[in-house]
Amino acid sequence: MTTELNTQAREVAWIAGVGASAGLGAALARRFAEGGFRVAVTGRSPERLAAIVEEIRAAGGEALALPGDVSDEHAVAALALRIAELGVLRVGIFNAASGTRAPTLELSADQFEQAWRTSTLGGFVFGKQVLVSLLANGGGTLLFTGATASLRGRPPFAAFAAAKAALRSLSQSFAREFGPQGVHVAHVIIDGGIDGERLRLASPQRVAERGADGLLDPAAIAEAYWQVHKQPRSAWSQEIDLRPYNETF
Repeated sequence: MTTELNTQAREVAWIAGVGASAGLGAALARRFAEGGFRVAVTGRSPERLAAIVEEIRAAGGEALALPGDVSDEHAVAALALRIAELGVLRVGIFNAASGTRAPTLELSADQFEQAWRTSTLGGFVFGKQVLVSLLANGGGTLLFTGATASLRGRPPFAAFAAAKAALRSLSQSFAREFGPQGVHVAHVIIDGGIDGERLRLASPQRVAERGADGLLDPAAIAEAYWQVHKQPRSAWSQEIDLRPYNETF
């Protein structure tokens, strides 16, 4: 997406890990655009990003597509330069994840590494770059999307669980180091299925079985992220968990 934005200085929210319109990344982009932010969306599919940008603009918001690989340090640094041209970065959200579902003895080292590279290394590369900007801009918010696997490992999700648990520890390290410098770092555990394109295509029977409000609504999740961002600094959350009312835990 190459359409230019208004050059007037605006606060920017940068969201990494944006894919389908019916997904959490897109819902986060819409919510922060509704809140008055100029939104930059990063993901692997330029076509999907362009569609989300057009949707936000049609609703009166401002958005720009910045495709890229969040685990590539040089690529993320280049994207950060584009972000600086858009305005003042105030919010960074890391929503990227990857993981092969397989019995442990069928899981290859390459598959295990890929899960770590996207979910953990990507979180570090993106988070570090966002932190540099937030500190220079006088503070802001850095949010990470977690999962049930952030708290416990179980088959057939060994690679995903290891990567998500490491991302959780990374968010805690960032929070302890940079919270006193005015950066609110928080980790959001998504404990349940998200009612989005991925689950509806991969497991329609699960969608039917869960019933009304049995899956997490992406817009409702996005609202929780917005509320964490808006917390006064006298009462910051470092971690929250979200699940449907009928989800066991």
